[in-house]
Amino acid sequence: MSCDRELGDNVATVFNELTGATPAPSYGKLLVAPHNLREHFAKLIRREARHSQSGRLSGIRAKMNQLQDTLMIRELYRASQTGVPISLNVRGLCCLRAGIPGLSDTIRVFSTLGRFLEHSRIYCFENGGDPEFFIGSADWMQRNLNRRVETIMPVTDPTLKQELEQTLQIYENDNCSAWDMQPDGRYKRRCPRKGEKRRAAQEVFSELIGRQSKSKGKL
Repeated sequence: MSCDRELGDNVATVFNELTGATPAPSYGKLLVAPHNLREHFAKLIRREARHSQSGRLSGIRAKMNQLQDTLMIRELYRASQTGVPISLNVRGLCCLRAGIPGLSDTIRVFSTLGRFLEHSRIYCFENGGDPEFFIGSADWMQRNLNRRVETIMPVTDPTLKQELEQTLQIYENDNCSAWDMQPDGRYKRRCPRKGEKRRAAQEVFSELIGRQSKSKGKL
């Protein structure tokens, strides 16, 4: 849902294509598979590599369900070899191997598991200090990028970008329901240090929603 009219027109274009079977010349702000989504993500990853090589702020953070596409994995490996810090929250299947010397030294992979089955996808590219955020339906899998109609949209509103930043940070800070991939492919569950408070991501989100609901109820 969005109040951005241009984005609404872009979404209408996608649905018109689905119902009319006629490819659109352009999708505006939207990234749409199998048309331009893969290529745009590859360009964003390569841009982060250039930023790293030039000494500018770089980084890639992503939350998805599956990471399986070999071409996207190669792009991430190449970016890591230029020094780009990469943090991937992949709930399920992940065919990338993190922390391999000379291949993926700067890549960290973890999986967050909890009571609720999550399906949100968030992608953040640091862009030299001006982060760009994207949300949508597509994992980095061959079926999503090549054989399905999937959409990804940019998030430009400062308040929403801040909310997405907070969301990614909560996952990063999880100390009890996240599992970190080891270089040998095994996963190790995070545990709170002695005296440290539990920070299970889904519990933190539930508490935030509860506080927000109470706050709105007082208005």
